[in-house]
Amino acid sequence: MEKGFIQLYTGNGKGKTSAAFGMALRAAMADKRVYIAQFVKSMKYSETRIEEFLANITIRQFGRGCYLLRDVEEADKEAARAGLEEVRLALSSGDWDLVILDEVTIALSFDLFPLEELLAILEEKAGHTEVIMTGRSAPEELIERADLVTEMLEVKHYYTQGVLSRPGFDC
Repeated sequence: MEKGFIQLYTGNGKGKTSAAFGMALRAAMADKRVYIAQFVKSMKYSETRIEEFLANITIRQFGRGCYLLRDVEEADKEAARAGLEEVRLALSSGDWDLVILDEVTIALSFDLFPLEELLAILEEKAGHTEVIMTGRSAPEELIERADLVTEMLEVKHYYTQGVLSRPGFDC
């Protein structure tokens, strides 16, 4: 069985979640089992429909709405910690070929759970399980732990011209 690596997609540019879901699709089409944990997010975006079409992809969301519009509450932390525990079980079980932690660095930046706990959970992963983590402002310790780090750099974006998220392309 091949060794699973830890990948991290970070930076201020668009495409981190899209890249992770692209990898999920690639893995699923190679008959691999994929578990996706979305931290912070609670809305059903276009990409979350993928599990309606592919039985070997499971998506779980552990968010409770946008923190930009309100303060983080204890219930938000409880949801994120429950998600992290579910991720721990998924990573250590050996049942999944790919585990994606979408927006996990955002959860860290909002102090929903400690970085040390995430790093410890990564050490528990089954040897063959590939991990992809996404989110802006990845802490240096997470960058050091990852085997592959890609930084998405925003050079130009149509949002600055007032274009809102477009279903199928941005959400």
